[in-house]
Amino acid sequence: MKTTTLSILAGAAALAALSALPAQAQQTYTLKFNHVLGPKEPYHDGFLKWAKRVEERTKGGLKIEVFHSAQLGREEDIIEQIRQGANIGQNTDSARMGNYVPGIAVMNGPYFVETLEEVAKLRRAPTVIKWQEELATKHGLKVLSFSWVQGYRHFFTNKPVRKPEDLAGQRIRTPPAPIWQESIRALGATPVAMAFGEMYPGLQQKAIDGVELVYNNIPGGRFYEVLKYANETRHIMLINFEVVSAKWFDSLPKEYQQILVEECDKAGEETSKEIFRLEGEVEQQLKGRGMTIVEDVDLAAFRKAGDKAYEVLKIQDAKNTVHKEIGKN
Repeated sequence: MKTTTLSILAGAAALAALSALPAQAQQTYTLKFNHVLGPKEPYHDGFLKWAKRVEERTKGGLKIEVFHSAQLGREEDIIEQIRQGANIGQNTDSARMGNYVPGIAVMNGPYFVETLEEVAKLRRAPTVIKWQEELATKHGLKVLSFSWVQGYRHFFTNKPVRKPEDLAGQRIRTPPAPIWQESIRALGATPVAMAFGEMYPGLQQKAIDGVELVYNNIPGGRFYEVLKYANETRHIMLINFEVVSAKWFDSLPKEYQQILVEECDKAGEETSKEIFRLEGEVEQQLKGRGMTIVEDVDLAAFRKAGDKAYEVLKIQDAKNTVHKEIGKN
């Protein structure tokens, strides 16, 4: 009897001790997210909001660390690390994704889409969905969202540009992906591949004659100090892609996957609207800093010239198919 009583007491003590132990800590995940833009760009604020909301909704289970100004490395190098399964994300575009799935590059082609409403329709387009699945299954690149629209790209130069012929002989910096290169060539300029951070010294040293960027890039990069004209060609509506490793994404709990995507889309939509709101303010700032805004651009001539890029890259059928799916004439 005594032995039994002692055993019961010992068992109770053991249970009490176990219950007093702290609950097993939940597994936590971290995404290191890289982008090439500066800390004052609207995108950086948008990424910070995305990170905060994800951490709040997962109760700290999934954290996003945001690195601006390419602190983790060059975009192309980061994308290769992502493909290998690293817990890294990158703000990129369909032009670079076109290096893996050629058709998807059309989304950064000349005048492919021209409104936020058209961008939203792309999410439901069967062909675009298929391209994203191919990126994930064959190339290890999971697209979280392409709701991040950075605005219209224009030519910023030291000579006024009103028609494609005005770009003849001008060396214009653009990213190295084929769709960017061929687009700028089709629109009349000579494309020069150059990293984002090298543009300012490149303009100072006259290695390039101009750049093609969105308005919000200009104040942050102080390009008004080395360029005179903002030529409103609106030649590309800059859709950005937020990508992570498909392998890493699949390792997350399903709930975290859903939260990561939902909050990325939400932050992207908010940031895109804010960017378009800010464009008018930036334009006035640039006027105040001595830049001339060229508004009387022959957009019809530029649209016609831009078709050549799709023909050269043999993605005209892809463009036509997606346009049909989203109802764009």
